[in-house]
Amino acid sequence: MKKFLSIAAVAAVLFTSCSDDDNEKNNVENPATYTFTRNGESTVNFGGQTTRIAMATELVSALSDNTKTKVQLQAMFNHQAGNADFTDANLNSSDKNVRSKVAASNDFFASNTTVSNTIKADFDAWISEQADNVFVSWNVTAQAGVAGKLQQLGSTTVRYFNAKGLELNQAVAKGLIGGLMADQMLNNYLSDAVLDAGSNMANNDNDVVEVGKTYTTMEHKWDEAYGYLYGAEENPESPVLDADRFLNTYLRQVNDDADFAGIADEVYQALKLGRAAIVAKNYTVRDAQVKVIRENISKAIAVRAVHYLQGAKSDLEAEGTVDYAHAFHELSEGFGFVYSLQFTRKPETNAPYFSHEEVNAYVDALLNDNTNGFWDVTPETLDTISAEIAAEFGFTVEAAAN
Repeated sequence: MKKFLSIAAVAAVLFTSCSDDDNEKNNVENPATYTFTRNGESTVNFGGQTTRIAMATELVSALSDNTKTKVQLQAMFNHQAGNADFTDANLNSSDKNVRSKVAASNDFFASNTTVSNTIKADFDAWISEQADNVFVSWNVTAQAGVAGKLQQLGSTTVRYFNAKGLELNQAVAKGLIGGLMADQMLNNYLSDAVLDAGSNMANNDNDVVEVGKTYTTMEHKWDEAYGYLYGAEENPESPVLDADRFLNTYLRQVNDDADFAGIADEVYQALKLGRAAIVAKNYTVRDAQVKVIRENISKAIAVRAVHYLQGAKSDLEAEGTVDYAHAFHELSEGFGFVYSLQFTRKPETNAPYFSHEEVNAYVDALLNDNTNGFWDVTPETLDTISAEIAAEFGFTVEAAAN
């Protein structure tokens, strides 16, 4: 299995051939926690990310409430300041929303609005279909070509699917892990074009802070990347994970797999060290941490994609009565993670591990190549997709399937 990019290895590469003076210059101390101050005041701020995570959380919950209307769901996704779309008054008063930040990174979509709009339209369609087709079939038993409900075998859990067996709330939730959290983190706020825009570097070098703020623009951009991972934590300076239903929680789940143990700490250490490097005006060390973060966040998404596809395969191949409710739930989660692969980022490149076109081919293989979608998907298809994802990232299907 390909090794994670470790901070120690990166440091070795950076420092081995340097002179003693260079070593002293490049030796940025990694703080114990994500705590940074200037003149006794915190310089860390990612309130906008916390807000969007909270909005996305309420939206995903509402997708399981069949009393909601399509208009209400769409308003939660594309919130306008002052509208009473949420239970939290602070969210209602906010001028932020989720939709505007989906597929909106500087590096991937600033010059590719056609694909950005296509992706936004996918989310719009999933949300609308939940109200138009799934909610109105809430008490119908799902079958091939018919939306409705299925109860998991040996459980009181009931799942609700569209006519192709897709659990649309899972498509939205897992799709946002890539389309919102990872894209903004890896391809926007950690982008050279954003971190070093305009006079950011000169201002950071001279400790010129934003008007009325305690932080430089470069510090703030890095914090915003941090916020898309840890913004829902009770104590984000020392995150414990499982704080939301998005990237934060699934990084923990990947880390809990012995085959990928340590990945969560790799990311946390790199985020701390990169922020410390900005304070130290050391952009070589900063940029090395970006590579660590991009590789490991991307890998986490890929691992969960394979994990859920393989879980569904096991359900479909089980002897006796097939638990379609559980199988399609696993497939729906896997679908969302596969969809999120187009927002991953290969270190030192301007490209994802899988392109928009490649991801669409997987979507077609899972849902559209067969009239009845998941009802007709084969274990061979799940194995093929799983193997291709695992090979691209350098891990095995067996490791991710645990």
